[in-house]
Amino acid sequence: SRLSTLREALAGTGVEAAGGPAALIEAATRPADVTLAAIVGCAGLAPTMAAIERGGTVALANKEALVSAGEVMMATVARHHATLLPVDSEHNAIFQCLQGNDPAHVRSITLTASGGPFRDWSWDQLCAATPAQAIRHPNWDMGAKISVDSATMFNKGLELIEAHHLFPVGLDKLRILVHPQSIVHSMVEYRDGSTLAQLGPSDMRVPIASALAWPARMDTPCEPLDLAAIGELTFRKPDELRFPATRLAREAAHAGGGMPTVLNAANEIAVAAFLDGQIPFTRIAARVESVLNAYAPPPPASLSDVLAVDAEARAKARLLMETA
Repeated sequence: SRLSTLREALAGTGVEAAGGPAALIEAATRPADVTLAAIVGCAGLAPTMAAIERGGTVALANKEALVSAGEVMMATVARHHATLLPVDSEHNAIFQCLQGNDPAHVRSITLTASGGPFRDWSWDQLCAATPAQAIRHPNWDMGAKISVDSATMFNKGLELIEAHHLFPVGLDKLRILVHPQSIVHSMVEYRDGSTLAQLGPSDMRVPIASALAWPARMDTPCEPLDLAAIGELTFRKPDELRFPATRLAREAAHAGGGMPTVLNAANEIAVAAFLDGQIPFTRIAARVESVLNAYAPPPPASLSDVLAVDAEARAKARLLMETA
């Protein structure tokens, strides 16, 4: 196995190698100045919770953790007096813009979205969009799943739910703007009319460095931002007719309980079906909405409840793929 090969390669170095879900949780409970939680998907939930329960500083890069288990996770953060630092570029930007300010003075928080590769496509073009086209993001170099989420705008919908848990100012104060240049990563508007924005290159090393060095700063090898060369920054409202994902996410967040968990699980199944050529691009959001309409679980009270809702939502989504 790869684990035994790794152990052989590390023999005599003093570095311990382990594998499997239990080993991930055990690693997460070990003392560390900062634990970076970056395991993709629901596999990252239990280790992240274990790190939070240790009461340390957790830099969070796992989307599913806050989307699927936000209420359970934030309650655990409060109970164990842990520090949660957001690594996602948008949430890290908001975190920076809120520093030293009272959240009670916030008028609105705006998450920016590139709009993805299809932002200017017509409905007919979207219906014919291929997986190869969807994973070619204009600004960021990302994996297939998150690139498709950017193309559908589900990525921004999931981030809206994350922001709702991280920055509890009220859903009505959370906004989304399409910003094709991906230079302004998010903005916070205050009651006096001041708006603070965090700008930076489309490079994840910047928010990662921000989280790892917090509350100080550290050098990165990123090129300085050259606004004169960029020339202009543009913004526009998202089109929820062509891209209904942000509407579905907001509705799931308003419903609360297990509905964001259902949204996330159904989206993962729908994206996989699109990447496999089973459904067209425009059916991703439609499939997710169908699952949301078909399954309203009771609010999860624990991580095991969250995982049970996730599994049931995936089963319903797969069944829908087979019968629809």
